[in-house]
This record gives sequence, structure tokens and C-alpha cells, in this order.
Amino acid sequence: MTTTTTRRTGDIDRQKTAARLGQALAQGYLALPEYDQRVQAAFQAQTTGELKQLVADLPLERIRRADPRHRAAKAAAARNGVRIHVAAFLAVNVAVLSTWAATGVTYFWPIWPILGTAVGLVSHALAVRPLTKTGF
Repeated sequence: MTTTTTRRTGDIDRQKTAARLGQALAQGYLALPEYDQRVQAAFQAQTTGELKQLVADLPLERIRRADPRHRAAKAAAARNGVRIHVAAFLAVNVAVLSTWAATGVTYFWPIWPILGTAVGLVSHALAVRPLTKTGF
């Protein structure tokens, strides 16, 4: 029976380790010569234990959180949430306006649900805005 440290590794595991090392280099946790040595060792590694040793002294959770791809995914999800909110806002207000037009009431009562849903939409968009800026 093989353990985790003696399990054979494949190219995908090696590439993931190299990507983490690249993130560590970009964030200043590794110097360039040390990065080069570790990446070479990663692509020569035969077991998962060897790969784990290459990143054992790095704060991986902190590195992952600062990953630009992670931030870009969060910003894209936030923008998508606002798009969905806009679609719901429009659908609800079309329904309200249609009801008002069908009843023939002269008082424009749809202003109240329109304003209420607009406040929700604007507050959602403003809350998401800092996530979608490039500076994060």
C-alpha cells in the first residue's frame, strides 16, 4: 500500500506546484535563484512528497488569497450578480407597469415599487463596485 508521500506524481501536480512557486516569487516570498531551483526540482519530482517539500515553508493560504486569478473570478461573480439583479429589477417593474396600465387607475402607484427596487439595485451595485475595480 502506498502512502501520500510515496505516491507517484503526474504533470498536473508538477504544474500546480510550479504555479504556486510562481505566485510565491511574484509576492516576494522567494528570490529568483531559489525559485529556479524549486521549479526545476518540481518538474523532476517523482512523488507527491517531494512536491510538498518544495512548498512546505511557504504560506500557501496567504498566497492563494492574493492570487490575481482568484480576485478576477470574485470580481466576475460580483458583476454577474449585479447583472442578475438588473434583470430581476426590469422584470418586476415591467410586471408592475403592465398591471397599472391594465387596471386603468390614474394614480401612478407603480412609482413606489419602482423606487423600492431601485434602492436595492443601486445599493447592490455600489457594494460590488470596489470588488470590480482593478486595484482591489
